[in-house]
Amino acid sequence: MATLRIPAHVPAPSEDAEQLHKAFEGWGTNEQLIIDILAHRNAAQRNSIRKAYREAYGKDLLKSLDEELSSDFERAVVLFTLDPAERDAYLAYESTKKFTSSNCILMEIACTRSSYELFNVRRAYHARYKKSLEEDVAHHTKGDHRKLLVPLVSAFRYEGEEVNMTLAKSEAKILHEKISHKHYSDEEVIRIVTTRSKAQLNATLNQYNTAFGNDINKDLEASDDEFLKLLRAAIQCLTAPEKYFEKVLREAIVGLGTDEWALTRVVTTRAEVDMVRIKEEYHRRNSVTLEKAIAGDTSGDYEKMLLALVGAGDV
Repeated sequence: MATLRIPAHVPAPSEDAEQLHKAFEGWGTNEQLIIDILAHRNAAQRNSIRKAYREAYGKDLLKSLDEELSSDFERAVVLFTLDPAERDAYLAYESTKKFTSSNCILMEIACTRSSYELFNVRRAYHARYKKSLEEDVAHHTKGDHRKLLVPLVSAFRYEGEEVNMTLAKSEAKILHEKISHKHYSDEEVIRIVTTRSKAQLNATLNQYNTAFGNDINKDLEASDDEFLKLLRAAIQCLTAPEKYFEKVLREAIVGLGTDEWALTRVVTTRAEVDMVRIKEEYHRRNSVTLEKAIAGDTSGDYEKMLLALVGAGDV
């Protein structure tokens, strides 16, 4: 469900590569030309542009972007230009490093990508960093967080819509029993959350709501426990990702200062996936459009890039 405005006539990759090369030449960089091209090409087209650029100029386009751009604008352009699996591998690697560690981002990647997308992330990670995503996640996490995250990033869930209602009822009962006794990291809870298809998990959570009169997220809510927050976010990412991403965007924009890293990550990773639904959820939840919120909290080329990616046009 993309929101990118791809021109009716898209120039050949070689033409785009030539225009980008021109944007880097001379005394100043033509940032608007970079936005006009890269923010309006889909993943396959961007990959073709990178290939054409390397063939024509003997250099990786990403390296040229890194040399010519700076700050939040550079991060937004580079992240979006990356192939989606390559981008996720980069974000996951960053999330296992000491100063940029984030269990939440690892969970987000594991739970909001399809099984095939996650498989490609693991493959890209292996190719780029010469080790497995699973081993890095296991090495950089501990305790209950490791217990949840390693099977999440290792998962290859069934992607179909078929559900087993008998199983949904029995597993809803298991979840309720464990959560009632505050056994949040019980192996049965971990097994259900990390192995069941998204359709099956939705059926189980609907049964949970019907049988016990409460949404599971409500039963996981009242705590400052970091593992519980991660478990709750994982369930939301698996069943209602637009609600999860709306919250990340709201927290990035609202209040003192802007969390540009979170804002950039969500916009660049979801622009070609479910940005329409995220925008609808944001508007419903905040009574203001996401475009207006971004325009009010960012500026310059960074603002222009983000607005192009959310499909805003001129605000």
